Amino acid sequence: MVIGRKDWMFAGSETGTENAAILFSIVVSCKLAGVDSFAYLRDVLTRIHAHPADCIHEIAPRRWKQRFGAGTPNHHHAQPAA
Repeated sequence: MVIGRKDWMFAGSETGTENAAILFSIVVSCKLAGVDSFAYLRDVLTRIHAHPADCIHEIAPRRWKQRFGAGTPNHHHAQPAA
């Protein structure tokens, strides 16, 4: 998937481009797993503070879909964690 092409030569800083690359990687991972990226990010950002660091793999898009996003079709918003 090509995003931005030469536009990213002017992203502001190296850190900005690294952050953009991380975000795009998450979005593409969601797409590959059939997960709505907005619903995923909204849910994960509400639950990550209480999630154990050694279990971070449990909230990767594919695993998140199995554990928390089951029954929510792609392009629909999942409810955030309580």
